[in-house]
This record gives sequence, structure tokens and C-alpha cells, in this order.
Amino acid sequence: MSSNIVWHKHTVDKDTRANKLKQKPSVIWLTGLSGSGKSTIANLLEKRLFEAQHATYLLDGDNVRHGLCGDLGFDDKARVENIRRISEVSKLFVDAGLIVLTAFISPFKADRDFCRSLLNEGEFIEVFVDTPLEVCEQRDPKGLYKKARSGDIKHFTGIDSDYEAPASPEVHLQYQDEPAEDTAERLYQALKTKGFVS
Repeated sequence: MSSNIVWHKHTVDKDTRANKLKQKPSVIWLTGLSGSGKSTIANLLEKRLFEAQHATYLLDGDNVRHGLCGDLGFDDKARVENIRRISEVSKLFVDAGLIVLTAFISPFKADRDFCRSLLNEGEFIEVFVDTPLEVCEQRDPKGLYKKARSGDIKHFTGIDSDYEAPASPEVHLQYQDEPAEDTAERLYQALKTKGFVS
């Protein structure tokens, strides 16, 4: 952390913004293997939340690599830095009063826990999109598993880099064969039932 800096408090704070938006700001953090369906489900969930009059923003793994994290590679050290940056951005969006959805493999428990540590109790909602590796490989929407198996991609999660599955996520979402729309609706209803969204 830089030295000689002090956090400047603003008159319009998180509670004021949240009250105006009539919602509880939070981070809904979708984690799972590549091809598990995180981005698809997050996109559908955001649409559902938007239709319910929530103010949201979706941070997607590929999208942030075009700008904010465009200078990072995919080895373990770069993955940690990628998630650190996303965590800090997510915290700012929560401070803005928004419901933030993220779709990142985020393979390491410590990195997900770091984001949780930045937020208040109940503001970090971990969603494990639990899709078996063999199903993700069959889908392989970007052809990445094929490249990883052939050695063209190194440090690929699930192949030659570990994925540490959440032990006790707020929502454990199994997703294999059903339509993505149905899975997103299941997630939305689970979030409502647990009181994370209205």
C-alpha cells in the first residue's frame, strides 16, 4: 500500500446510495471451471435482477482482460493479481450501492477469501457453478481445453493448474444439462430465499 495517503470520506456514502437505489449492495461471485457456464448464468441473472429494478454491474473474466487486467498473463502469480484487482473494483462498485456480479474461474480459495475480507458481513455471496470437468471439456466453447491438452496452453485450470472448489459457498449451483435460463432462475430464487436480493 502507498504511504502518506488518507482515505477521504464523502458526504454521499454507501448507505445513502443504497437507500436511494432501494437495494442491498453486494458482490455475487460466480466461480467454477472454464466452460462451467459462469458467464452465461451471470448474464442471465443480471438480466433477471435488472428486470426486478435492481441496479447492477457484471464483471466478466474475458472482458476485464481487455483493459484493467490486459497486462497480466495466466500463471498463478498473474491469476492472483487479476483477482486482487477485480476484488478492489468490486469493493468500489459495492460502495457505489450496486449489486456486482462477477464471473471468474478464481481457482484459489485465498483469492476469493481476500475479496470477502474487503466487504462487510453478508456483502460477499460466493456461488459455486459446479460443472464436472468432463462436461466442461465436452462444451469447450473457446477450444481452450483442446489447446491445454495438446500443450499449447500452460497453467490451465483443471488440467495442469489446480482448482480449489469452495467448501461452503453461499450457493452451490450444480449445472450440467438443464437450460441455462432455468439454472439462472434457480440461482435468483436461491438468492431471494436467503435474503441476498429482494
